Amino acid sequence: MRKIIYSLLTVSLIGLLIISCENKDDNDKQLVITGQLISNSSCKNDLKSGYQVVETPDSLSCVEYSFDSEANKLILKHINAGFNCCPDSLYCKIELKGDTIEIQEFEKTPQCHCNCLYDLNIDINGVELKKYQIKFVEPYVSEQNKLVFEIDLTKDANGTYCVTRKQYPWGMDSLDE
Repeated sequence: MRKIIYSLLTVSLIGLLIISCENKDDNDKQLVITGQLISNSSCKNDLKSGYQVVETPDSLSCVEYSFDSEANKLILKHINAGFNCCPDSLYCKIELKGDTIEIQEFEKTPQCHCNCLYDLNIDINGVELKKYQIKFVEPYVSEQNKLVFEIDLTKDANGTYCVTRKQYPWGMDSLDE
């Protein structure tokens, strides 16, 4: 009789553990985001030729964002991102760390002895309607102002954030004045 009771208790405990683990997995689902660099401009050093209109001065590095709530997509435009003048290609690694979306920017095979500014278009999928910290990790920023800022998608689906930079390759137009 004791063996039957112990067997029933053991089976019941195992069943409870399985049920509690299944419920825990449902509650602890981690948000998974994916993203990539969709496109980039060519090197913007030709802007001094005089024919192109400069909307954002080269002493500013900015991020314009817009959120598509139906697609759960955050669309970023990084204006005046600094890279080598002639890299083989540019790309991003995007990762969610807690409430921070980290965008690491990279270049493959820098082939020149100069740097210049580019505009990058980045799409991030799987974004929820909430607050996030956005953090860019850029290859040539060193000790200059970092692009780190908060967005609250429950309040603003669109916005812009800028930092001032005056070390090469940023701020070259201000040296001419």
